[in-house]
Amino acid sequence: MKPGIAFALLAYGAWGVFPLYFRLLRSIPAFEVLMHRVVWSLVVMTLVLAALRRGRWIIDAARDGRLLTRYGISALSIAINWFAYIWSVQNGHVVDASLGYFITPLFSVLAGRLVLDERPRPVQWTAIAIASCGVVWLGVAAGPVPWIGLVIATSFSAYGLAKKTAPLGALEGLALETALLFPIAICALLWLASRGQNALETSGASLRLLLIASGPLTALPLVLFAAAARRIPLTTLGLLQYVSPTLQLVIGVLVVGEPFGVAAMVGYALIWSALALYAGESLWRARRSSEPVMALR
Repeated sequence: MKPGIAFALLAYGAWGVFPLYFRLLRSIPAFEVLMHRVVWSLVVMTLVLAALRRGRWIIDAARDGRLLTRYGISALSIAINWFAYIWSVQNGHVVDASLGYFITPLFSVLAGRLVLDERPRPVQWTAIAIASCGVVWLGVAAGPVPWIGLVIATSFSAYGLAKKTAPLGALEGLALETALLFPIAICALLWLASRGQNALETSGASLRLLLIASGPLTALPLVLFAAAARRIPLTTLGLLQYVSPTLQLVIGVLVVGEPFGVAAMVGYALIWSALALYAGESLWRARRSSEPVMALR
């Protein structure tokens, strides 16, 4: 249990401090950063899977049209999510990005109801309603509609939905997703290079290393997350996921200096209340299901 919690905290902690990394790449357009992230992630994932000798699935995957379609949808969803996140960090919207990951679990419940006809429990509906009030409040009283957070939550929920019944493991899945995005990414980078605008050629050594580092920085948290998922209950993993947006919020307010006034606090308080209700009910149900049942004598 303890190593599993440690792996989870390291994974979510790494995702939580990603704003510090992407802010170092502010001079490079978000789309180009995304393309580099796809390319270098595929390179790293290929090396990892080769080292683990887990490459036999590639042949079967290439022959399965339905699987490629499913992972094509998940690849598109994660590409939108990555781009929205990178753009938000580079343009001073770290707090809005953190909002997206705070409300993602509730969006996932709603997506399950709309797409898979799953039936959320009454407490989950209540949490969704409270969080919706928080989002509306942020749009009305605290400024413009938090569209960045909504895009991030929607795209990541769609990603989770596409992966819900996916047969491949986390590492293989990301490798296939980046492989499907690779032709677009490499063509875009070659086109930029032909115009003398590829940052890998025009930037200094430090920025080049940062771009290449997007590969291992994407893969390492995923490896840690996969290790954690094998060792601790999903309920515990779900509760620990709030470490990531909490760190992002702290960085946005204290490091980047983004505004976070009273009106924003009220909206976030509603959202945090909804998440506490959702997480508490999930934890309660998990504990009840694990209680030993005494046989009648």
